[in-house]
Amino acid sequence: MNLKHRPLLTTLALLALTACGTESVGNRDRAEERRGTKAAIPAPVKEETVKGLPGMPPVLDPKDVYAADRPNQLSPVVKDFPSRVYVPNSESDTVSVIDPTTYEVIETIPVGGQPQHVVPSWDLKTLWVNNNRGHTLTPIDPKTGRAGREVEVHDPYNLYFTPNGRYAIVMASLDRELVFRDPHTMERIKTEPVTCYGVNHADFSLDGRYFIVSCEFSGELLKVDTEQMKVVAQQKLPFDGAMPQDVKISPDGKRFYIADMMAHGMWVLDGDKFTTPSFLPTGKGCHGLYVSRDSREMYVSNRGEGTVSVFDFTRNQLTKKWQLPEGGSPDMGGVSADGKVLWLSGRYDSEVYAIDTGTGAELARIPVGAGPHGLAVYPQPGRYSLGHTGIFR
Repeated sequence: MNLKHRPLLTTLALLALTACGTESVGNRDRAEERRGTKAAIPAPVKEETVKGLPGMPPVLDPKDVYAADRPNQLSPVVKDFPSRVYVPNSESDTVSVIDPTTYEVIETIPVGGQPQHVVPSWDLKTLWVNNNRGHTLTPIDPKTGRAGREVEVHDPYNLYFTPNGRYAIVMASLDRELVFRDPHTMERIKTEPVTCYGVNHADFSLDGRYFIVSCEFSGELLKVDTEQMKVVAQQKLPFDGAMPQDVKISPDGKRFYIADMMAHGMWVLDGDKFTTPSFLPTGKGCHGLYVSRDSREMYVSNRGEGTVSVFDFTRNQLTKKWQLPEGGSPDMGGVSADGKVLWLSGRYDSEVYAIDTGTGAELARIPVGAGPHGLAVYPQPGRYSLGHTGIFR
């Protein structure tokens, strides 16, 4: 209420009435407190301002899509799962299982042909190994570490889940398809053919109503309507020979970052407008993108030079670059549940790197099978998984 423009008498009367009312309420509250009858005042409820995809869990914070990913904020579903790092070895057809407390491989699981990524399911209960050339998915129970019976799925290069948990989305890279499937049985529900080559990585908008997909071999981006399961826009990146890889949305949901291993940096895209993106150089072979537990920074793996760049969201700039002391080929991975360790596969060196997120120091270099790729750190904080090696909200 604006008192400035009210007549003086009216304003004085209003102030007097307000003062009397306040005193009355205060006296009543103190009396109730003495009698022990005053009811507790409920905390104000934060209004939901984001109209999300139907069936999607409410957005916790419209200013931070990663609000559910704080250190050790584990869902009741996963809180008793043992902490492990699952490494798909694409040239050995195995998954190496690392104990992150000892930095040792404690088990090697045989899987199908050319496993590419280990993907947490939307309900957090299963890890799916994407056996790309074996045309199967291998389920792993993260509570026991045991692999189940393989499910036949053609060309599963990567795997995502719609934010409402209704569909799994198989990135069929060579088939040039986005295949929407039942998230449990993996039965095919709808196939969306694409005209680009090499669909591989994606991330969803703040409201979950669309997602951005990178096309590795034709240097293109797709915008897909989640509910319609349909490509609604497509563009060619403005760089000759562009090779887009990982995709991540900014905490405020306003920008998408797309790693490009041939342009050696990140494209910065306004997903809503889907206009031509700007470019930010990071390092040779820019490949994987991982957000810190406080949503302030993003770790960028530069596979071609053995470094990790650190991008500050608030400052909108790169602030650090960490060099692996003996070189390497840092590729895909994830951040530990407490946020203190960044785990990355060494794609061409048959090893995995554990990196201190506070200092950038290499904590361990662990031998694994040949061609380690999309490793998953599990469990991680979050209410549900959108797929890949662990995109949690």
